[in-house]
Amino acid sequence: MSRIPVTRALVSVSDKTGLVDFCGRLAAGGVEIVSSGGTATTLARAGIAVTLVSDVTGHPEILGGRVKTLHPAIHGGILADRSNPAHLSELAGAGIEPFQLVVTNLYPFEQTVAREDVSEAEIIEQIDIGGPAMVRAAAKNHAHVGIVTSPDQYQQVAEAVEAGGLDDDIRRLLARAAFFRTAAYDAAIVGWLEGPDGLPDRVVTALEKVTDLRYGENPHQRGARYRQTGAAGWWEGLIQHGGMELSYLNLLDVDAAWRLVHEVGPGPAAVIVKHANPCGAAIGSDLATAYRLAYECDERSAFGGIVALDRVVDPETVSAIEAAAQADVVIAPGYEPGMVERILARRRNTRVLEAPPPRPAAVAWRQTSGGWLGQSAPVVAEGMSDWRVVSRRRPTDGEWADAVFAWKVCAHVSSNAIVLASGGVAWGIGAGQQNRVEAAQLAATKAKGRASGGASASDAFYPFPDGIAAAAEAGVAVVVQPGGAQRDLEIIDEADRLGVAMVFTGERQFRH
Repeated sequence: MSRIPVTRALVSVSDKTGLVDFCGRLAAGGVEIVSSGGTATTLARAGIAVTLVSDVTGHPEILGGRVKTLHPAIHGGILADRSNPAHLSELAGAGIEPFQLVVTNLYPFEQTVAREDVSEAEIIEQIDIGGPAMVRAAAKNHAHVGIVTSPDQYQQVAEAVEAGGLDDDIRRLLARAAFFRTAAYDAAIVGWLEGPDGLPDRVVTALEKVTDLRYGENPHQRGARYRQTGAAGWWEGLIQHGGMELSYLNLLDVDAAWRLVHEVGPGPAAVIVKHANPCGAAIGSDLATAYRLAYECDERSAFGGIVALDRVVDPETVSAIEAAAQADVVIAPGYEPGMVERILARRRNTRVLEAPPPRPAAVAWRQTSGGWLGQSAPVVAEGMSDWRVVSRRRPTDGEWADAVFAWKVCAHVSSNAIVLASGGVAWGIGAGQQNRVEAAQLAATKAKGRASGGASASDAFYPFPDGIAAAAEAGVAVVVQPGGAQRDLEIIDEADRLGVAMVFTGERQFRH
């Protein structure tokens, strides 16, 4: 394994975190440091000897600093193949000295474009040109040059230089990180140019592994969690207080539970999810009551489920959790002192999570063989301004409240979906059925009559009157559905015949 001693380094950075200490170690080892602009000023003020880029190129910076390092004296010193005699001869003839190390991080484009008050002119000035050119040149020539793109790499590189130089493995590792950095940087620029609204014509994204998982959906499958570089999802604010590591399926179910519990309110809310579908959802006068009601929806399915709570967890709620079936995960915005320890004392393997609220995405993506499907992210419209009562009987205030709650829960259930709810509790959830009647029958079986006088929500229109008959048989007083079927008049007539109020939302909520 070849080790390349470092005698000359090009250093030009935007983020100066740890810069002085790092370059001080290089200089102490006899490394000549070539630098420009603010980087050179920072190092000189710290007493570190610096050779200016303008002295190397024989040309001052121009265009307000837009052009500093774009010069043969710089890029020749980076790109020369030291195993090629012709390259070495050209360097000698031009009086160019090679670099063994390039240290640069890019203008903060991602942070700039994320500011609410930023102008387009400011954003344009944060599109780095010289930096990516140096990064790519050094990464291409990693057989002879090390490329440092983050302060996180300073310690490892300094130790290697002090030990005699950069070996093949570290240079290749640095090159991989460098090309990923420029790819992610360009992806951010493309995303800004495409704009935040609608479905973009071009999508470039960069994903970095956060952690390996024990396995994927099944033990024979490998699994890992990735995050989009530069994106600030709620997952990055998650804290795991205890329990086993999260699995692939835990992550999917936690995401589903956390999104739903933040939509079903107002009021203290609790959701229990199993296999990406809610098996319990309730709002209550307090968090403990909401949890007990959510658990009572389907106690059998709640075993091993994901419990999501929208309030700080108090002793009463922990007592309710202790009295119920094992939960694989409990997630909440916070816990009163001692509550995490109480949960773990009884449920040692339960993952106890604390997280910020979920953030809505502009576009929802799903992978297909050889490609992707994109759509505007599903949203449950707030309010009922577009809802229409189409039956002779109008819902009462209580029935309206049940209809709204049932509709919110139904929007998070796999199609075909029927939800029976009463008093802020989803007593029956029929999920993932191939026909709507069986979804209604499943929901009614689970409800066990507890949704009598409440609401039935359907994620899509009823194609035949038999679905309304099934809802009425379950005892509901109001049916909420999108409408839009060819047989809508027959459906409405059936509701009137059965004395059931019917509301059309004008909005379908399929979830496959």
